[in-house]
Amino acid sequence: MRDIAWTRSEEGTPLYLQLARSLREHISSGAIDPGSALPSERDLSEMAGLSRVTVRKGIEQLIDEGVLVRKQGSGTFVARRIEAPGARLSSFSDDTRSRGEDPGVVWINKSYAQPTEEEAAALEIPANASVARLGRVRLAGGEPLAIEHAVIPAQFMPDLGALGDSLYQALDLYGFRPTSGTQRVRASLASPTEAGILCVKQNSEVLRIERKTRIGDGRIVEFTRSVYRGDRYEFVTELKEI
Repeated sequence: MRDIAWTRSEEGTPLYLQLARSLREHISSGAIDPGSALPSERDLSEMAGLSRVTVRKGIEQLIDEGVLVRKQGSGTFVARRIEAPGARLSSFSDDTRSRGEDPGVVWINKSYAQPTEEEAAALEIPANASVARLGRVRLAGGEPLAIEHAVIPAQFMPDLGALGDSLYQALDLYGFRPTSGTQRVRASLASPTEAGILCVKQNSEVLRIERKTRIGDGRIVEFTRSVYRGDRYEFVTELKEI
C-alpha cells in the first residue's frame, strides 16, 4: 500500500473522518485490492501521523460502512462485494466454494413440524402434512453473511441427519434437487435480532429474498426466506435482447 496522501485541509471535520475518507479513496482507486489485509493500526498511525486512537476510530467508521471487515485473530480486511448470479439456481455453499471460500453454518432450528397456513399454500401441500423447518446462519470464511429459514415437505427430506452445510446437496442424495424456481429480492433494514446475528448495525441495509423451487415433475420442494447483508451482496442478472 502506498503512503496515504494526508492533508488536514477539511476544517471542522474530525481527524478520524478525514482518515476514513483517505482510506476509502485508496480502496476505491485500487491501491488496496478487495480481500487484502489493511496495514496495522501502528503502521497506519505512522503513515498518517495520527494517534492510534484516531486511526482506530477511522477504521471503525469504515467497518460500520461495510468498506472494511474485521476477522478475529486475523486483522482488518477490505470487504469483497459478492456478485451473486440472479438467474442461476445454485446454493449458498456452491457459490461460496466457487469463490474459493469455505462455507459454514450455525443452526438455529432443525426439526419436523406441521406447516403454517401460509407455508402449506406456498408449498402446495395439505395443511396436515409434515415439513422440515430449517433455520440457519450462513457463513463464508467464518463471517456471517445471511440468515435463512427454509421449509421443505418432509417427504423430500426424510432424514435431517443427512443435512450438512448444503441443503441442495442433501436433497440431491434423495433425488430431489431443485431444477427450477422463482426468487423475489427486495431491499429492507435489519431488525435488532438480525443485526446482532449478522454483526451489523441495527437498521443496516439488508436484502430480503423469498425463493420457491421445484423438482423436475413440477412439485415444490423448497420455500425459503433469507436475509442477506446488503453491504456485501449484489445480485446480478444477465440481460439478453429479445
